[in-house]
This record gives sequence, C-alpha cells and structure tokens, in this order.
Amino acid sequence: MPFQFTDDMKLEPSPVQTSDPDLSSRAPVPVLYSYVRSTVATKSVVDPAKMTNLPARFTEQFTVMDSRIVETARSSDDTVKLLIKLADGEHVETVLIPAHGRNTICLSTQVGCAMGCQFCASTIGGLKRNMTTSEILQQILHIQQACDVKITNAVFMGMGEPLVNYDNVVRSIRAIIDPERFGISARKVTVSTLGIPDQIRRLARENLPITLAISLHAPNDTMRRELIPSAATVTLDAIIDAAEEFYESRKREVTLEYLLLDEVNDSTLCAEALANIANRLRCNVNLISYNPVESLPFAPPSQVKVKAFKANLEKHGINVHVRHSRGLDTAAACGQLRHRTAEISPEAEISPENEISPEAEIAPEDE
Repeated sequence: MPFQFTDDMKLEPSPVQTSDPDLSSRAPVPVLYSYVRSTVATKSVVDPAKMTNLPARFTEQFTVMDSRIVETARSSDDTVKLLIKLADGEHVETVLIPAHGRNTICLSTQVGCAMGCQFCASTIGGLKRNMTTSEILQQILHIQQACDVKITNAVFMGMGEPLVNYDNVVRSIRAIIDPERFGISARKVTVSTLGIPDQIRRLARENLPITLAISLHAPNDTMRRELIPSAATVTLDAIIDAAEEFYESRKREVTLEYLLLDEVNDSTLCAEALANIANRLRCNVNLISYNPVESLPFAPPSQVKVKAFKANLEKHGINVHVRHSRGLDTAAACGQLRHRTAEISPEAEISPENEISPEAEIAPEDE
C-alpha cells in the first residue's frame, strides 16, 4: 500500500510505492496526509470512500480501523457502552458518559487486567495483552461515530491499568491533545491508576498538563492488600510520595478515587483515615458507590451511609464529590459487558440476531 496509518493515527508513506504518477512520491502527498488525518480525528470519518474531496485512487489505498463494534448498550441515563472486537478477536469495552454539556469517554488500555481487584469484572480471566495506541484511539472514533457526538473529555478509567501500558497510553494522550488530531484539552484528560510509584514519577516528567487520579479504595495497607492483591508490594506511603511529586511538577491537584463497598470500607474509622491521607496530599476525593457485578460478593452502601461518609470527610476540610454509578441497566462498570459476553460464548463472535441495536435501550436487568 502506498499509504498507511501509524500506530498513533498519523498517516505516513508506506515503504511500498505505487507506479501511479498521481500517488507517487513526487505527488504533493503531505497535503493529503494532513487532510486525511484531520478528517479522521476531528470529523470521525473512518470510511475512506466518504472522503469525497480526495481522488478514489488515493482512498482505495488504505483503511482507518481494524476493530469493529459488536454490541451497543444504551442506558436510560444516556450512558452508552460499546463492546469492541479487535483484529485478533479479543474484546474490550468503552463507555460514553454524557453529563452537564460534556461528552466524556472512558477508555480501556488493556485486554483484561492483571491487578486482581476483588470487586472488578475486568480482572476475571486475567490479562490478555496491552492495547496498541491505535486500538486505544479507535475507541474515540467508534463512540463519536456510533453516538454522533464530539468527545470533550477523556478518562483512562476503563479496562486495565494505564501505567502498565505506559508507552501506548502516553502516545495516545499526545494524539488526543494534538489540535491536528483529536484536539481535546489536556486539562480534560485524566489518567487513573492503582498507584505504581515509579510510573507516576515518570508521568510527572512528561510535558502533559493532565490530571492524575489514584484509585485508592482503602485507607490502610492491610485492607488495600485484601481488596487489591497486586498492591502487596506497594505501600500507601510510597504512592502518596509519588503523587506529591506529580503535584509539584505541575501544581495540579491529584484526585483520590474511593469505591465505597458496603460493610467493607465505609465505616467512620475508614473515613477518618482517608481524611488524613487526603490532607497530607492536598487533593480532591471522589467517592464512588459500587456498581454491582454479578458473581462478586460486594454491594453498594445505602445513600444514608454514602452521605455520612462524605460528611465525615468534609468535617476535616476535604473537597469531596460523589460520583454516582452510571449505566446500571447496561453493565457499565469495568469489564461487565465483556465478561457477560464471554460467559454466553467464550470463543464465538456475537451473532447478528443477538446484537443490541444502537437505537434501542436495554431493559433493566437484575442488577
């Protein structure tokens, strides 16, 4: 092929040349590359045949995406989850969360996850592989096409641990904030991590004014290691030290994410311990009520408990936000749709008769 997309959605000449003089290296192809790159990223036109301003001989020489949507789930709260089949047959999820004039995409970075969080569907079945930069970015194109929206915010909070797939995640961030590609403000991009101190410090050295969120989920090492086995060798002190370096590198507040699990980490003592951590780090706290996963032994606390936990933090001067679970009728928490699909047919592709129409809403399930 005379033209090919690189892994981070740049269009470059292929080593294979063409004899067509209009498509040869003597042609003004940089202009064509720029047009295609802009058309794909900013207008979500992924079918070369629809790039009508270009000669057919050019558009016949390349494809944009090698993944496709196999299931679309729409929630009554307007959350949309896509199950995407990658070129090697693996499946990942991405979620659109529209709210308050923003269109936020929740991006996956790995096929599966090796972190072992006891409350998360993504870890069921373990880690298959890292996603490529192109596969990460294709999630944005799929959402913008399927939902006819322009993404305004991006959060790396989907399947996988972003800082384990560091290089591909950083390349995808650079494409997302590039005005000539996706053009999303860096301040509207958030990377969420369970806390890998060396990688947090590495990210702090990048020239990326993004937001860092740390998925804490427990206020002490003992509880955290029970909930997150992969945290056995990483202390909260080490994570906080790295997060403080990240803050000092750009003076942007770090966010602590805390998933509330009924009768597990929602006590008054837990709130007091979390307040101590938050005050040390000078950060915001996002409280998240658990989105239940069938087969896992956890439940969300009552709204009374959530409000009491929030009030305990506020009493200590902590800036607290409650993030309400979205898409409860579409298995919208990390890995749920992929896991449900794997249970139905671990190897086979979803058949057309079982696909969910993009126009239809899913009826509430037992969740």
